[in-house]
Amino acid sequence: MRSKLLASALAAMLGAASVPAQFARPALTKGVTIQQKLSAAIPLDLMFHDEANQLVPLRKYFGDKPVVLSLVYFSCPSLCPMSLHETVSGLSRIPLRAGKDYNVVVVSFDAKDTAAEAEKAKAKYRMQFGGQGYDAGFHFLTGDRQSIDRLTSAVGWGYRWDGQTKQFIHAGGIMVATPDGKMSRYFYGIDYAPADLRMALVDASQRKIGSPVDYVLLFCFHYDPTVGRYTLTIINVLKVAAGLTVVLLGLLIYLLMRNERKPGTAWKEAQHVR
Repeated sequence: MRSKLLASALAAMLGAASVPAQFARPALTKGVTIQQKLSAAIPLDLMFHDEANQLVPLRKYFGDKPVVLSLVYFSCPSLCPMSLHETVSGLSRIPLRAGKDYNVVVVSFDAKDTAAEAEKAKAKYRMQFGGQGYDAGFHFLTGDRQSIDRLTSAVGWGYRWDGQTKQFIHAGGIMVATPDGKMSRYFYGIDYAPADLRMALVDASQRKIGSPVDYVLLFCFHYDPTVGRYTLTIINVLKVAAGLTVVLLGLLIYLLMRNERKPGTAWKEAQHVR
């Protein structure tokens, strides 16, 4: 009986382990990445409109303090709001003060976004931040395609518009730059620990350049029922579920084998035969 259980468990493990392979990265994410261009210079001469619709150079937010750079688009249905939420939440829990010790520059990579939408986005996160310096330290910008392309290319932000799903395909993350506009640190996904944010800002304020980090890209992409495609979010959930299945089945196998090796088991079976 135990042998059959072990065989079944092993078969399930092999099946679960094959789930990630079955859900390979879709072709529509080709070229969509966040390249770590550490020490690369941000073109500070680029002009964008702030939330008050004033045309300003990026240089306005640099010079004497480090900058958290967040690239989003304001109509994003999931990943961008989550990234902004975690950015604001993480920064609200560190002892550094926005506007005094650092700036946050949120730039839309959708050239159709307007200053009115930027203003609405800024207001949305004001209450969540809840601390002093928000208005002075957080800046939401929009710009034309040429400025957006130069900025995203300089910092390694890859994305593309998908005409079929009518949305941008992009990964999640934020960046930290030095006061003089050099890329210092990259954060991937949407989980930014306050302690890590603080250390990144302190290092960037001293014009230190971080080291490349290992990462797993988290994409923004939704299920389209008309073509029957799974979202990358669902795929990632399936991968996690498969991993948990492997762990649990491995524990089951360990317990079964341990029970077979208990002292006295062989003697009891021999006595039973007699």
